[in-house]
Amino acid sequence: MFASFAKGVAMRQRISGWLHHAPFVPSYPLRQAQDRYDSAQAGSIANAEELFMMRPSFVELLDEQFAVQALVGRLCPVLLDDGAVALFALAEHVGSDQADELSRRIVQQGYRLANPARYMLTAPLLLAIGRRQLLLSSGLPSGLGVATGGTEHSTTALADAFQDMVEWGVRHQASDLHINLLQTEAVSEVRYTVAGRYVAPECFRGMPTSMLSDMLAVAWMDIRGGNGAVFDPGSEQQGSIVKTVGGQCVMLRWASLAAERGVSVCLRLLVRTAGAMAPELHELGYLPDQIEQIQRALTAEGGAVVFAGTVGSGKSTTLASLISRLPDDRKVITVEDPVEYVIPGAIQNTVARALDKDAHNYYAAKLRALKRSAMSDVLLGEIRDSETGLAFMDLASSGVNIYTTVHAPSAALVAERLASDFIGVSRDFLATPGVLKLLVYQALLPLLCANCALPADGLFKGEKAREWQARLDAITTVYGDISSGLKVRNTEGCSLCRQAQLLPLAGYAGRTVAAEILEPALRPGYLHSVQTRSLPYWLEAEQQQSTGPMAMENSRRCAMDSAMIKASLGQIDPRDIESRFQSFQTLYLRSQLDTSRKSHHLRVIS
Repeated sequence: MFASFAKGVAMRQRISGWLHHAPFVPSYPLRQAQDRYDSAQAGSIANAEELFMMRPSFVELLDEQFAVQALVGRLCPVLLDDGAVALFALAEHVGSDQADELSRRIVQQGYRLANPARYMLTAPLLLAIGRRQLLLSSGLPSGLGVATGGTEHSTTALADAFQDMVEWGVRHQASDLHINLLQTEAVSEVRYTVAGRYVAPECFRGMPTSMLSDMLAVAWMDIRGGNGAVFDPGSEQQGSIVKTVGGQCVMLRWASLAAERGVSVCLRLLVRTAGAMAPELHELGYLPDQIEQIQRALTAEGGAVVFAGTVGSGKSTTLASLISRLPDDRKVITVEDPVEYVIPGAIQNTVARALDKDAHNYYAAKLRALKRSAMSDVLLGEIRDSETGLAFMDLASSGVNIYTTVHAPSAALVAERLASDFIGVSRDFLATPGVLKLLVYQALLPLLCANCALPADGLFKGEKAREWQARLDAITTVYGDISSGLKVRNTEGCSLCRQAQLLPLAGYAGRTVAAEILEPALRPGYLHSVQTRSLPYWLEAEQQQSTGPMAMENSRRCAMDSAMIKASLGQIDPRDIESRFQSFQTLYLRSQLDTSRKSHHLRVIS
């Protein structure tokens, strides 16, 4: 292999030297180049595979030598490995005056035209060549390579490497694959989000930046609904790719960010298992009284059930769980971007909304058709801008049951997010009784491995014993004496939770939901506070009326309180709750401030 590669490099150097020192003596008679070209004589290259199989092989682009950089999107001269020069062009330009003139210049400068002299290519393929995202490596056995920064790799090997990364993520139940290119560094990062943690497996450490860049260029060739014909590290791009892993269909939702040090590509891994049901609410981690409250709200006709949370908090999974268990006599239609889970019995639609007029028109047409479909339930994906906000208002006012998601930091602030300037749902509309049926905020926290979790009292003997004592004192003041049930993570793990490639996750066994639920019909004053922009005052009054966060039936329980219920049962490390929500010491100081305010209020009254 090395000998073959070295031979190919030597050949390329000889060709390059010949190109720059060739005499001005035409190899072809000049009149052949001056004749009008018959487009029927042109070759055809339909895709990258055909490009890599062509003989003589494509070596490099000659746009700079002939000063035609501005034309490479429709017409470009290329060097072949036999020393001849060919023209790659779009079908509508292969016989153009520009192509004829360029052919004459090639011959006039002493270069030999290939046979056939011109090839018709598709626009994406020609653009990829023009951007030097597809170059030949003649030293490789397949005659194939994709080059970036002077390093060349087999496209087959790059595709296999990408498949390996996807398979690793699926095997380890990763929610996301992250490829962060560091342009000025020799190596770049490959990371995964596993159990909510941003981890870098040892098996993908130290991967060359050039190889990862090439790999992304190859992967982009399979993109669906992407904005851009080729992978562009300098632009934000999105789209989706479908792969097969172990007989399962896996959709990768691509989102790239052109960052300062280099492009960062995040690929959401969505495993679609036909016929598989989403986990039930209690399996996700909802508490018994919360499940009862959700099920009760779903029995009412009309209104919206809105789930809130951060990116990756499991909102879509919970929605799929709810909708997949609706009665068979309900007609369910979904409008998603994209479809993430296969929901049995639902009529699912992917509506990818790019920032262009045609995409917006398509989205509007889909919504018009939706309203004529006589459905009873609609899943409306995520509400994130004015367009989806208007769609929410339109559907919610039609009397159907709506299920959707939004990014908000609590259940009470869902309405504020919907009414924000960016989304623009009318406050009067939101305050209409029955429109907001149920507001749910959820977070995902790591579950302790039941086999090796350690009693929390062991922390009193370590170097940070004083810190832990202060934490426990704050917990006891706010939540009561629950210290006997508290457990913490065993960082060494055990045979059930320790994985060689995921040592940062040793001691954990999956994740669980910590949720907060607000039912506007049962919370007097909430809708009025939304309408009058006085929600902070309502929240303060609610806090003062709280009957205690550890009460299982407490309707005012927040997500942190729900997490502490699980901590009291030894399921969650209190330190993970603190890092996800807020310091227990802050909670303690706030409770002391509330007590002081109540005492002052009583003194004033007396």
